[in-house]
Amino acid sequence: MNEQDNLSPDLQSSILCDDVRQERNGKFILIGLFDAIGAPSFPLKYPRLFMVNRWCSGAGEFTQQTRIMKPDQHTVLIAGKEIPVRLPHPEATATNVEIFLNVTFAEAGTHWVEVMLNGRMLIRYPLRVAPVQPGRPQTNAEPPPG
Repeated sequence: MNEQDNLSPDLQSSILCDDVRQERNGKFILIGLFDAIGAPSFPLKYPRLFMVNRWCSGAGEFTQQTRIMKPDQHTVLIAGKEIPVRLPHPEATATNVEIFLNVTFAEAGTHWVEVMLNGRMLIRYPLRVAPVQPGRPQTNAEPPPG
């Protein structure tokens, strides 16, 4: 299949979680899914952050890159390496798992996760990073500060 035969895939899902395991049968187990991070103080060094992206309904070879933007929405906090997305036919799926180690969030605020395919942004979604009081449970229902 050459480049003009490529059928651009859909991003079926993009999920942040604390860990990913893979069973012998190939199925993925996602542990600790989240859309917000709480910390008693800043800067916060988050030890392991996994990003799982699932692609479908495309055919060809593509390049995925993910990144997390700072609250100013212009500065890159961390960017993943370019990862190949290979779909031999439109019924195929591809699941890419990335790990980001020791991500330092210097400040509270809404950060932005961006997923790009061949350099074009396909999705952008918020990652809330907020202060929490020690010993107080954090819930996703809490509104962002400010």
